[in-house]
Amino acid sequence: MTGAEEGGGQLMLTVLLRHDQSQHLEQIQASLEERDWWHGFPPEGCEIVSWVVAMGIGQIVTLRFPAERLAAVNVELERRAWGVFQTDFYPTYDFLPVRERLTREADARRGQG
Repeated sequence: MTGAEEGGGQLMLTVLLRHDQSQHLEQIQASLEERDWWHGFPPEGCEIVSWVVAMGIGQIVTLRFPAERLAAVNVELERRAWGVFQTDFYPTYDFLPVRERLTREADARRGQG
């Protein structure tokens, strides 16, 4: 669902956590542990929509949260991810309902033509 479909005020954000390839896995895990990464990110009030590893890139995390939590997400990434990952951010929305609607509309046009 998009924020509009949820009644507004909700954001989805995809965060690309690019691996620092100058560090091996044990160094990365030690840094994350030192920063209490697994307990501190994402901050309270955020739903994890998906969290996957893309080999050769890093971790890709999509979160859903109230718009007012955006600053908290940013602060926790600065506090816990910087120095371990290079971070990229992408505003995100769920395209599946749109795709389904467009498919239905295309099917309807084919049936008319």
